[in-house]
Amino acid sequence: MTNLELIAYAEAHAEKHETLPREQIIQLLSIEPESEEWAALGAAARRVAHKLTHDRAYLWGAIGVDYAPCSMNCDFCSLGEKWGIVKQTRAYDEQATLDQVREYAQAGVRWIVLRTTEFYSQDALGDMIRTIRANVPGDYEIGLNIGEFDLAKANWLAACGVNFIYHSLRLGEGRDTRFDPKVRLSTLQAVKDSPLKLVFLVEPVGVEHTNEEIADLALLTAQYGAIVSGSMARIPVPGTPLGVHPQVSDARMAQIIAVIRLACGACIPDICIHPGTQLAMEFGANVTVIETGSIPRDTCCCSGGKWHQFDASRAKELFAKAGYTVYQTAEQAR
Repeated sequence: MTNLELIAYAEAHAEKHETLPREQIIQLLSIEPESEEWAALGAAARRVAHKLTHDRAYLWGAIGVDYAPCSMNCDFCSLGEKWGIVKQTRAYDEQATLDQVREYAQAGVRWIVLRTTEFYSQDALGDMIRTIRANVPGDYEIGLNIGEFDLAKANWLAACGVNFIYHSLRLGEGRDTRFDPKVRLSTLQAVKDSPLKLVFLVEPVGVEHTNEEIADLALLTAQYGAIVSGSMARIPVPGTPLGVHPQVSDARMAQIIAVIRLACGACIPDICIHPGTQLAMEFGANVTVIETGSIPRDTCCCSGGKWHQFDASRAKELFAKAGYTVYQTAEQAR
């Protein structure tokens, strides 16, 4: 099939609960950004987003709980202790965490995730989740972005009140990270086998990654039953090994979003872009991220503010321009 024929085929099949074949995903990823075919790809993905989401958009609010050196030393992460970027340790205390969760909940954030470095106490996080549940009412869902764990721990986290886990097999896992890909996959399986829901983005996308790598991870998000897929760009952090490479263009990120939207179809109706851009929303993304606290994509700790001043109001503004309305729950939108 030609690219335009494949785009039409993918759009026609997107409401089915099946993914596109790997070869077709790679072909769509090979389209030249900012070409006429690229524009057709984005338009098709936006039409599919309209059909699958009824123009409902959602916000994801992240809280980086601890700002501390991490011994895993991922080549894209500012927190790696080898890079010497983190000079002092900071952590959100209980009250600051409650205040931030409350702010997100009142702003209409659907998914609120606490993010920690690899070896932060999971037992302490369980206590924190119970405290949040007892003190911050609302229709939000609460999740964690933490280290590796097994099925028993997954079930325990669910019993503590955790709704979802953000976890991924990162691009370049085992090459640009010190993690064993098999261990990452084991944690993904533990989430799948537990009551927890999974959020799994294709990330961190850089100019160094191939269409084949991106296609494989897009399919993996569906294989492990993610409720949200999408993509996150690798942000070049000065002082990290991958900081010397430029950031992927907004046009390329929008293309990746459009391809994931068409590739996963009804299997994963909610597709996230981070950092958020109006272009990616116009290419099919209906979820974006606002974050505060420790940011592994920057050399700072956003204490009280939002990363790059991208807050709920700004995200809602971009979604409105792209034709969406932001809701806090799926039920509100029906």
